Amino acid sequence: MPTETRVATLECAGNSRVFLVPQVAGAQWELGAVGNAEWTGVPLADLLERAGLEEDACEIVFEGADQGTPTEEPVPPGPVSYARSLPRDKALQREVLIAYQMNGRDLPLDHGYPVRAVVPGHYGMASVKWLTRVHAVREPFRGYWQTSDYGYWDFVDGKPVRRALGEMKLKSEIARPRVYETLAPNQLYTVFGAAWAGESEVTEIAVSTDGGRSWAEAEFLDPAQRHAWRCWKYDWLTPTKLGQYTLLARAKDASGSVQPNKHDPSYGTYVINHPLPIEVFVNDAGR
Repeated sequence: MPTETRVATLECAGNSRVFLVPQVAGAQWELGAVGNAEWTGVPLADLLERAGLEEDACEIVFEGADQGTPTEEPVPPGPVSYARSLPRDKALQREVLIAYQMNGRDLPLDHGYPVRAVVPGHYGMASVKWLTRVHAVREPFRGYWQTSDYGYWDFVDGKPVRRALGEMKLKSEIARPRVYETLAPNQLYTVFGAAWAGESEVTEIAVSTDGGRSWAEAEFLDPAQRHAWRCWKYDWLTPTKLGQYTLLARAKDASGSVQPNKHDPSYGTYVINHPLPIEVFVNDAGR
């Protein structure tokens, strides 16, 4: 079948969990559970058209080869496969791929060989790896991995309702300097980072070098591309006063949304998209 290639950022919904205070359970991701790659495959929409998707199908379910019994409560009565669903409207968007190549080569095993789903704009758990089955359902899918886990709390008429995580939230990260890096005083130092959003585009980046008391505009290094991150830089003249400094980055998107000041507890240990503090030391040892 004809294939398409597109660039997309995938981020684990638990990326940056180590920054939550107090510390929470789960993989203690720092900044690295996110990546930007070129994916090649067949649009899911073409496969569904060939299969004859019926009008009353409301969701498309992806099922992967990985399975087992979760250890966290509530524990299911037996092994479950990793399975997630997409709303019909999103599944029919041409950016959603059944991919077999990453960066021009066959998928590595760790990235889902031989085929995987790639769902640009959604957190990584939607892009099911080691794909074994795709099927349409007439009722909302309530599998373990989008109710008990990879879910969040919403409220309807004041009552809590469990919903599945989906679209990535606006976020920026500082890649350089590293946490607790030592920098020389009164020197020009270039801060580098990346920013991304779900279905929108990142349009502005601001950087603070004083823990959020003041902000300055950073410069993008590449143009806006839907579903792909944008790299940026900020040239900082380090202080003459020695000590510890807190760097933060904050993004704004095309809709006018800005990263929140703090984590939303409704998301539990997921969706950590507030500005993340990068602590550095300025002293003569950095020369």
